[in-house]
Amino acid sequence: MVGSQCCENPPDLSLISGSSGCVENIGGLESYISGSLDSKLGILLVSDVFGFEAPNLRKLADKVAAAGYYVVAPNFFHGDPFTPEKNLMYWYQFHLAEDAAEEARPVIEALRSKGISAIGAAGICWGAKVLVELSKLDDLKAIVMLHPSLVSVDDIQEIKVPISILGAEVDQMSPPELLKEFEEILSIKAEVDSFVKIFNGVRHGWTVRYNIKNEEAVKRAEEAHNDMLEWFFKYVRSSCCCRRSAL
Repeated sequence: MVGSQCCENPPDLSLISGSSGCVENIGGLESYISGSLDSKLGILLVSDVFGFEAPNLRKLADKVAAAGYYVVAPNFFHGDPFTPEKNLMYWYQFHLAEDAAEEARPVIEALRSKGISAIGAAGICWGAKVLVELSKLDDLKAIVMLHPSLVSVDDIQEIKVPISILGAEVDQMSPPELLKEFEEILSIKAEVDSFVKIFNGVRHGWTVRYNIKNEEAVKRAEEAHNDMLEWFFKYVRSSCCCRRSAL
Protein backbone atom coordinates (compact mmCIF):
# COMPACT_ATOMS: atom_id res chain seq x y z
CA MET A 1 0.00 0.00 0.00
CA VAL A 2 0.94 3.66 0.00
CA GLY A 3 3.55 4.46 2.61
CA SER A 4 5.43 7.19 4.40
CA GLN A 5 7.74 8.05 1.51
CA CYS A 6 4.68 9.03 -0.52
CA CYS A 7 4.14 11.87 1.97
CA GLU A 8 7.66 13.29 2.14
CA ASN A 9 8.49 16.80 0.94
CA PRO A 10 4.97 18.15 0.34
CA PRO A 11 4.81 20.87 -2.33
CA ASP A 12 4.77 24.57 -1.54
CA LEU A 13 1.63 25.77 -3.30
CA SER A 14 2.70 29.39 -2.95
CA LEU A 15 5.06 28.80 -5.88
CA ILE A 16 2.27 27.80 -8.27
CA SER A 17 2.24 31.17 -10.07
CA GLY A 18 5.37 30.25 -12.04
CA SER A 19 3.54 27.88 -14.41
CA SER A 20 2.68 28.85 -17.99
CA GLY A 21 -0.43 26.72 -18.65
CA CYS A 22 -4.03 27.18 -17.61
CA VAL A 23 -6.80 25.31 -15.81
CA GLU A 24 -9.74 24.15 -17.92
CA ASN A 25 -12.40 21.47 -17.92
CA ILE A 26 -11.66 18.58 -20.25
CA GLY A 27 -13.58 15.32 -20.36
CA GLY A 28 -15.53 16.40 -17.29
CA LEU A 29 -12.45 17.00 -15.15
CA GLU A 30 -10.80 20.23 -14.08
CA SER A 31 -7.28 19.93 -15.48
CA TYR A 32 -4.02 21.80 -15.78
CA ILE A 33 -3.33 22.14 -19.51
CA SER A 34 -0.11 23.19 -21.20
CA GLY A 35 0.90 23.20 -24.85
CA SER A 36 -0.74 23.51 -28.25
CA LEU A 37 -3.30 21.28 -29.95
CA ASP A 38 -1.44 21.91 -33.19
CA SER A 39 1.09 19.24 -32.23
CA LYS A 40 -1.58 16.49 -32.45
CA LEU A 41 0.36 14.72 -29.70
CA GLY A 42 -1.14 14.34 -26.22
CA ILE A 43 0.31 13.41 -22.86
CA LEU A 44 -1.82 12.54 -19.85
CA LEU A 45 0.14 13.46 -16.71
CA VAL A 46 -1.12 11.75 -13.55
CA SER A 47 0.10 13.27 -10.30
CA ASP A 48 1.21 11.75 -7.03
CA VAL A 49 -0.98 12.07 -3.93
CA PHE A 50 -0.36 15.83 -3.70
CA GLY A 51 -2.42 16.50 -6.78
CA PHE A 52 -2.41 18.61 -9.92
CA GLU A 53 -1.67 21.92 -8.18
CA ALA A 54 1.87 20.97 -7.12
CA PRO A 55 4.24 23.54 -8.68
CA ASN A 56 6.91 21.05 -9.72
CA LEU A 57 4.27 18.90 -11.41
CA ARG A 58 3.07 21.89 -13.39
CA LYS A 59 6.64 22.77 -14.30
CA LEU A 60 7.02 19.23 -15.59
CA ALA A 61 3.83 19.61 -17.62
CA ASP A 62 5.22 22.82 -19.10
CA LYS A 63 8.51 21.10 -19.91
CA VAL A 64 6.75 18.27 -21.74
CA ALA A 65 4.59 20.82 -23.57
CA ALA A 66 7.70 22.71 -24.65
CA ALA A 67 8.92 19.47 -26.25
CA GLY A 68 5.89 19.56 -28.56
CA TYR A 69 3.01 17.92 -26.70
CA TYR A 70 -0.43 18.96 -25.50
CA VAL A 71 -0.29 18.04 -21.82
CA VAL A 72 -3.27 17.43 -19.54
CA ALA A 73 -2.90 16.90 -15.78
CA PRO A 74 -6.38 16.14 -14.40
CA ASN A 75 -7.60 16.95 -10.92
CA PHE A 76 -8.47 13.38 -9.96
CA PHE A 77 -8.78 14.33 -6.28
CA HIS A 78 -11.56 16.89 -6.85
CA GLY A 79 -10.16 19.44 -4.45
CA ASP A 80 -9.07 16.88 -1.85
CA PRO A 81 -5.36 16.14 -2.44
CA PHE A 82 -3.38 14.60 0.35
CA THR A 83 -1.96 17.01 2.92
CA PRO A 84 0.34 16.14 5.84
CA GLU A 85 -2.34 16.50 8.51
CA LYS A 86 -4.45 13.75 6.92
CA ASN A 87 -4.27 10.02 7.57
CA LEU A 88 -2.89 8.61 4.34
CA MET A 89 -4.52 5.20 4.54
CA TYR A 90 -7.91 6.71 5.31
CA TRP A 91 -7.50 9.28 2.53
CA TYR A 92 -6.56 6.60 0.03
CA GLN A 93 -9.85 4.74 0.54
CA PHE A 94 -11.62 7.66 -1.14
CA HIS A 95 -9.07 8.11 -3.94
CA LEU A 96 -8.55 4.75 -5.56
CA ALA A 97 -6.41 4.55 -8.66
CA GLU A 98 -9.00 2.32 -10.31
CA ASP A 99 -11.62 5.07 -9.96
CA ALA A 100 -9.23 7.64 -11.41
CA ALA A 101 -8.61 5.39 -14.41
CA GLU A 102 -12.34 5.36 -15.12
CA GLU A 103 -12.40 9.15 -14.92
CA ALA A 104 -9.40 9.35 -17.23
CA ARG A 105 -11.11 7.60 -20.12
CA PRO A 106 -13.46 10.51 -20.96
CA VAL A 107 -10.40 12.79 -20.83
CA ILE A 108 -8.66 10.60 -23.40
CA GLU A 109 -11.76 10.64 -25.58
CA ALA A 110 -11.91 14.42 -25.27
CA LEU A 111 -8.30 14.65 -26.46
CA ARG A 112 -9.17 12.57 -29.50
CA SER A 113 -12.16 14.80 -30.22
CA LYS A 114 -9.79 17.77 -30.24
CA GLY A 115 -7.69 16.17 -32.98
CA ILE A 116 -5.01 14.54 -30.86
CA SER A 117 -3.93 11.47 -32.83
CA ALA A 118 -1.36 9.90 -30.49
CA ILE A 119 -1.51 9.85 -26.70
CA GLY A 120 1.02 8.79 -24.07
CA ALA A 121 0.87 8.99 -20.29
CA ALA A 122 3.15 9.49 -17.33
CA GLY A 123 2.20 8.50 -13.80
CA ILE A 124 4.02 9.59 -10.68
CA CYS A 125 3.89 7.51 -7.49
CA TRP A 126 0.11 6.97 -6.99
CA GLY A 127 -0.38 7.95 -10.61
CA ALA A 128 1.57 4.92 -11.84
CA LYS A 129 -1.21 2.62 -10.63
CA VAL A 130 -3.69 4.62 -12.68
CA LEU A 131 -1.59 3.88 -15.76
CA VAL A 132 -1.72 0.16 -15.00
CA GLU A 133 -5.47 0.25 -15.45
CA LEU A 134 -5.34 2.42 -18.56
CA SER A 135 -2.65 0.35 -20.25
CA LYS A 136 -4.90 -2.70 -20.27
CA LEU A 137 -6.68 -1.01 -23.17
CA ASP A 138 -5.34 0.25 -26.48
CA ASP A 139 -5.85 3.93 -25.65
CA LEU A 140 -2.19 4.80 -25.11
CA LYS A 141 0.90 4.61 -27.30
CA ALA A 142 3.29 4.45 -24.35
CA ILE A 143 3.48 4.96 -20.59
CA VAL A 144 6.15 6.11 -18.16
CA MET A 145 6.05 5.29 -14.45
CA LEU A 146 8.12 7.52 -12.18
CA HIS A 147 8.88 5.97 -8.76
CA PRO A 148 5.65 3.94 -8.86
CA SER A 149 3.57 3.03 -5.82
CA LEU A 150 0.97 0.27 -5.52
CA VAL A 151 2.14 -1.44 -8.73
CA SER A 152 2.50 -5.21 -8.40
CA VAL A 153 4.10 -8.02 -10.36
CA ASP A 154 0.62 -9.06 -11.48
CA ASP A 155 0.03 -5.55 -12.78
CA ILE A 156 3.20 -5.62 -14.86
CA GLN A 157 2.19 -8.92 -16.41
CA GLU A 158 -0.91 -7.22 -17.81
CA ILE A 159 0.88 -4.28 -19.44
CA LYS A 160 0.13 -4.08 -23.16
CA VAL A 161 1.90 -0.91 -24.27
CA PRO A 162 5.57 0.19 -24.34
CA ILE A 163 6.53 1.02 -20.77
CA SER A 164 9.40 2.89 -19.14
CA ILE A 165 9.88 2.57 -15.37
CA LEU A 166 12.13 5.10 -13.64
CA GLY A 167 12.83 4.10 -10.05
CA ALA A 168 14.84 5.25 -7.06
CA GLU A 169 17.63 3.44 -5.25
CA VAL A 170 16.00 4.32 -1.93
CA ASP A 171 12.33 3.44 -2.29
CA GLN A 172 10.13 1.63 0.17
CA MET A 173 7.23 1.46 -2.29
CA SER A 174 9.10 0.06 -5.29
CA PRO A 175 12.56 -0.99 -4.11
CA PRO A 176 15.21 -1.95 -6.69
CA GLU A 177 14.55 -5.64 -6.04
CA LEU A 178 10.93 -5.23 -7.11
CA LEU A 179 11.86 -3.17 -10.16
CA LYS A 180 14.24 -5.92 -11.23
CA GLU A 181 11.35 -8.36 -11.01
CA PHE A 182 9.36 -6.02 -13.22
CA GLU A 183 12.27 -5.93 -15.67
CA GLU A 184 12.51 -9.71 -15.81
CA ILE A 185 8.79 -10.06 -16.52
CA LEU A 186 8.88 -7.39 -19.21
CA SER A 187 11.97 -8.91 -20.83
CA ILE A 188 10.02 -12.01 -21.84
CA LYS A 189 7.08 -10.01 -23.23
CA ALA A 190 8.34 -9.77 -26.80
CA GLU A 191 5.29 -7.79 -27.88
CA VAL A 192 5.93 -5.00 -25.34
CA ASP A 193 9.06 -2.85 -25.45
CA SER A 194 10.30 -1.80 -22.03
CA PHE A 195 12.94 0.21 -20.24
CA VAL A 196 13.72 0.01 -16.52
CA LYS A 197 16.21 2.34 -14.87
CA ILE A 198 17.15 2.66 -11.22
CA PHE A 199 18.62 6.03 -10.29
CA ASN A 200 21.39 5.75 -7.71
CA GLY A 201 21.48 8.10 -4.74
CA VAL A 202 17.88 9.32 -4.93
CA ARG A 203 14.74 8.68 -2.91
CA HIS A 204 11.15 7.96 -3.85
CA GLY A 205 9.57 11.18 -5.09
CA TRP A 206 12.75 12.75 -6.45
CA THR A 207 11.30 13.63 -9.87
CA VAL A 208 8.68 16.11 -8.62
CA ARG A 209 9.29 16.67 -4.91
CA TYR A 210 12.74 18.15 -5.12
CA ASN A 211 14.06 21.40 -3.68
CA ILE A 212 14.32 23.85 -6.57
CA LYS A 213 17.24 25.57 -4.79
CA ASN A 214 19.26 22.35 -4.66
CA GLU A 215 21.17 22.16 -7.93
CA GLU A 216 21.99 18.48 -7.59
CA ALA A 217 18.37 17.57 -6.81
CA VAL A 218 17.20 19.54 -9.84
CA LYS A 219 19.82 17.84 -12.01
CA ARG A 220 18.74 14.35 -10.95
CA ALA A 221 15.08 15.18 -11.52
CA GLU A 222 15.84 16.56 -14.96
CA GLU A 223 17.72 13.39 -15.86
CA ALA A 224 14.53 11.41 -15.25
CA HIS A 225 12.45 13.99 -17.11
CA ASN A 226 14.72 13.64 -20.14
CA ASP A 227 14.43 9.85 -20.04
CA MET A 228 10.67 10.25 -20.01
CA LEU A 229 10.75 12.59 -23.00
CA GLU A 230 12.96 10.19 -24.92
CA TRP A 231 10.39 7.43 -24.40
CA PHE A 232 7.58 9.66 -25.60
CA PHE A 233 9.66 10.68 -28.62
CA LYS A 234 10.20 7.04 -29.49
CA TYR A 235 6.60 5.88 -29.15
CA VAL A 236 4.23 8.86 -29.20
CA ARG A 237 5.86 11.26 -31.62
CA SER A 238 7.11 8.54 -33.95
CA SER A 239 3.70 6.86 -34.11
CA CYS A 240 2.12 10.12 -35.20
CA CYS A 241 4.83 10.71 -37.80
CA CYS A 242 4.38 7.19 -39.16
CA ARG A 243 0.64 7.74 -39.47
CA ARG A 244 1.15 11.00 -41.37
CA SER A 245 3.65 9.30 -43.68
CA ALA A 246 1.15 6.57 -44.42
CA LEU A 247 -1.42 9.19 -45.35
